[in-house]
Amino acid sequence: MSVPATATHAARPAAVAKPRRRLPRWWLVVAFFVILAALSVLEIITGANDLTSSGTVSAMFIATVPIMLAGLGGLWSERAGIVNIGLEGMMILGTWGAGYFGYHYGAWAGVAGAILLGVLGGLVHAVATVIFGVDHIISGVAINIIALGAVQYLASLTFVGLPGGGQTQSPKIPDVQTITVDSLSSNLLDVEKKDLFVVSELAAVLRALVTNLSLLVILAMLLLLLSYWLLWRTPFGLRLRSCGESPVAAESLGVHVLRYKFTAVLVSGGLAGLAGGFLAMVASSNYRDGQTGGRGYIGLAAMIFGNWRPGGLLAGSGLFGYTETLGLRQGGESVHALLLALAALALAMAVWQARQGQQRAAVITGFVALALGALYFAIDEVPGDFTRMTPYVITLLVLAFASQRLRMPTADGQIYRKGSAG
Repeated sequence: MSVPATATHAARPAAVAKPRRRLPRWWLVVAFFVILAALSVLEIITGANDLTSSGTVSAMFIATVPIMLAGLGGLWSERAGIVNIGLEGMMILGTWGAGYFGYHYGAWAGVAGAILLGVLGGLVHAVATVIFGVDHIISGVAINIIALGAVQYLASLTFVGLPGGGQTQSPKIPDVQTITVDSLSSNLLDVEKKDLFVVSELAAVLRALVTNLSLLVILAMLLLLLSYWLLWRTPFGLRLRSCGESPVAAESLGVHVLRYKFTAVLVSGGLAGLAGGFLAMVASSNYRDGQTGGRGYIGLAAMIFGNWRPGGLLAGSGLFGYTETLGLRQGGESVHALLLALAALALAMAVWQARQGQQRAAVITGFVALALGALYFAIDEVPGDFTRMTPYVITLLVLAFASQRLRMPTADGQIYRKGSAG
């Protein structure tokens, strides 16, 4: 007896999607040296000699860490399913906390004060979104507005009349300790000055790691590693991430979804507050009004660029920090050199898109590459007003090119009520 065609068709196994191939970790080392080599070539071609100096790398660390900490706070929150637009406001609260507690009780008290004020901002966001089910975006925007007004009031209340203090700034805060290995630093400087291809660039990076390196930079990197281990290598992290992917399924398996969401938002606020404290205590020497400069939003952009993972977040933060540093140190000359690098990257992207069959995207990207190349040869130096825009423009371009591979947590931003699993 013949088997019906429908039965034969049903018996065929469904096609299984191929898992995404992950690059081995040693590719990170290869990518690091490729970037150093590319920057070295760029220095030779353009004559911009400060692209890879130890001073530039040190300044890049200071510019990168607040972005990374804010983005790490966003990662904790969004992995649990809570969008945290209020990172900027929590950073603002952290700057005042560092200024007040740092001035009155010492440097590490300032660090603790920044974290505490950030946690308070996270507490407000957690109560609004997790307990009362307020829209996440509305709650975050409200926190940003409230925090801005609150610190201005607190500053006028606590800093006016103090030596060096006022309504818009605090007195000088004691510095957090730094680490310097004198003998290694001087030897690496000698190698850096020899202009050896890639070798001098590597020496500059290593020298930045052993010369006036703030303990808060080390703490921030440890927090990044700790977050990766907690979220991806422990049962706690698995449960927390399940709350951002499918809270109904997580609750049906006995996970206390609201508790994990609440905890994640508090941690998010603490990390954002520490980012603000870093701005006040390391990037500057006191609290100042408007000190965050939108870095909370850039932290969110870096997190999205990193596909909601710590490694990608670090790369996105480093990109923004590096471009910001170049604009501040050498201004138009270094940014002018970046135009040539961006033109080459855009051209390579256009070729890759054409090979992938994305003809329309390849034409657009190729046009961008030609425009950047023409601009590089048409001007000798980028005007100062435009150098301050560079980090934001580059961030937007990178996000636009990376958008096709991004996947946010499935339940991110969704309002969840206890008992939905039943």
